[in-house]
Amino acid sequence: MEICQVSRRSATAAASFHSEPSKALCLSYCVAAFGLNIGVERMRHTTQIELENQNDLVAVKLGVMNPEDVRKLTVTDALVDTGATGLCLPTPLIEQLGLTPIETRRARTATGIVDRVLYSEVQFTILERTGTMQITDLPEGSPVLVGHMILEHLDLCLDIKEGLIYNPAHDGEWITEIL
Repeated sequence: MEICQVSRRSATAAASFHSEPSKALCLSYCVAAFGLNIGVERMRHTTQIELENQNDLVAVKLGVMNPEDVRKLTVTDALVDTGATGLCLPTPLIEQLGLTPIETRRARTATGIVDRVLYSEVQFTILERTGTMQITDLPEGSPVLVGHMILEHLDLCLDIKEGLIYNPAHDGEWITEIL
């Protein structure tokens, strides 16, 4: 999916498109909606994320599993999607990590409300900051989605030019907001 961001003075509009011809449609729409002399910029921010099966990590702490047997993987191009809530993985990665289904929940997606399966927790690491969260499944072929709750938990921000950065309001220190 491509995102076209359009700016004219302080107004900003965003539209999602799925094919190359859509860029021309995006530009045409934006020119019609906002006038001439606008800039169209493609935005797609990815990050590396390390994932480990949290149940395996607990088993290691209990002494019933060897550390080298922990199921883990690294995704180098996880899509940072501030419109997504949590952490979403395509089913083949969920299977590779050996995650357990917990329950089915209704979820609002770009294509409407659908049933999604919630899976057991993973430990995730982005920019040397770590947390845990249950996983929502995505269809095979989908990118890994890193949603806004992950960014908030790790005290990270998405900078349009730089990508993921440490929260500048905290001078690089990891501070959890609990208010």
